[in-house]
Formats: sequence, C-alpha cells, structure tokens
Amino acid sequence: MDQEEDMYRIIIDSCGELTKEMKDDPHICNVPLTLQIDGEDIVDDESFDQAYFIKKVAESAEGPKSACPAPGLYLEQMEMEEEHIYIVTLSAQLSGSYNSAMTAKNMYENDHENETGKRIHVFDSKSASIGETLIGLKIKECEEALMSFEDVVKTVDEYIASQHTIFVLESLETLRKAGRISWQKEKIASVLNIKPIMGSTDIGSIVQLSKARGMLNALDRMVECLLAVTKDTEKRIVAISHCNCFERAEALKKKLLDKARFKAVIILDTAGVSTMYANDGGLIMVS
Repeated sequence: MDQEEDMYRIIIDSCGELTKEMKDDPHICNVPLTLQIDGEDIVDDESFDQAYFIKKVAESAEGPKSACPAPGLYLEQMEMEEEHIYIVTLSAQLSGSYNSAMTAKNMYENDHENETGKRIHVFDSKSASIGETLIGLKIKECEEALMSFEDVVKTVDEYIASQHTIFVLESLETLRKAGRISWQKEKIASVLNIKPIMGSTDIGSIVQLSKARGMLNALDRMVECLLAVTKDTEKRIVAISHCNCFERAEALKKKLLDKARFKAVIILDTAGVSTMYANDGGLIMVS
C-alpha cells in the first residue's frame, strides 16, 4: 500500500469494541472513557477487568457512571501525521464524548488555521458498542476503496442513518439504581421474567421496542425486530456484543441466520462502557 493510500486514522471512543484485526490495525485506535463506581475510577482500556466491574456493580447500592474522554485525549490522536482523521463516538444523546471530540477538533483547527492538508470529521454514531465498531469498519472500507474525504463522510453518514441497534438486558437492576425505572417496575419484571427489548431512535436515544417473557423468547423478538427494519441483509454485517454470556450470543446468531443470510456476523465481548450499559447477561445487536 503506498503512502497516499495509507494516510488515514480512525479514532473510536472505548464504548466501541475492537476486533482483534482492528486492534492490530495501525489506522485504528481507541480513546478511553472512565467508569465511576463507589468512588473508584476505572479506565476503559486494555486494563479493564469485566468480572471485577460486574462484581462491583452488583455489590453497589448506586449505579455506575461514565465520564467522557477529555478533549486533550482526542487532540493527541489528531496530532498524528495522517491527513484524514475520522472520529466515532457513542451517541451524543447518551454521553458527552461527541461534544468532547468536537471541542478537540475546533482546538486543532484553531491552532493550525494556516496549515492545509489535514481533514477531520467527527461522527455521532447515534448508537453505541458494536454500532461504533461497524462504523469504523465502514470508514476503513471506504478509505481502502480510495474514496475522497468528502465521499467517505457522505457514505458513512448514510450508513449510520441505515443502522439499527437493538439490545436486551438480563436484569433491570442497573437501570433502577440509575433512577431510570422504579423499584416496583424492576420487581414486577423480575417476578414475571419480563425482558424488555430496547432499541435506538434516529437521533440516538433509547426506546422500548417490545418485550418478552424469558430470555429465549426475547432473543426471538430481537431477531424479529432487526429483520423488520433491515433491508438487503445479504449485503450487511451484523455485530453482536455480549456481557459475560457468549453461549447466549451464539444462540442469537443461530436464530438470526436461521431467518436470513448476512454478509457476516461478528461476536465480541463488551468492553467497559458497553458492560456498564448491558450489565451481566446483556446482549447488543447492530446491523
């Protein structure tokens, strides 16, 4: 690959899991968020211990929180030599990560206003977790096809608009601790084994799409919800992230492939921020 083909960088905040190939790719990097639980700060990077974090959350009377990356962390990556810089953040409806990246972009452009060559774009994924992963892969695909910077941005924006994020939680305890639902609602869902199927909206907020009794039925509903909104499935990649439930993720993959053909199905373990959202036993699926 010659130098012109090689001059791009994809920065994904740590809510987006990276495949092994992405971790080994010099074009791609993570910028970490920080998780906060009972006064302890846990950096969401390679040092993140999922089992330890799940245990801390279960033992805590309060829900965990996250802090977005400081603009300086994004700015550090922008200072690299690549001419095309793409940043992918989790939904601006869920975190300040997008605003932090935009602040860093403005800082860089103000400091280098008389220079030419470098182009920077920040994508609001309007998703999270493996939604960001797929966006990063789409950027790489476009760059390797030697698209112009403007065409990459246009193509990826269209891809983001076509994405659908669907997830299911094993327990509503974390949502109750965070004040998102009442104790009574969590108790009723637990006793009746009700699993809400949640999804993203066009602007990246979260809504309930459906519900099911028991996790196996919930997996079926996840597949139905995804297929109801996904066109040309054979041309699309589906990504599934799981929080400490690989066999459940495999079962979801099988149910999905029993109903439709896809270009590929990727399964990844949740990193720190996604673990906070999904909690133990949760599943996230994006196409």
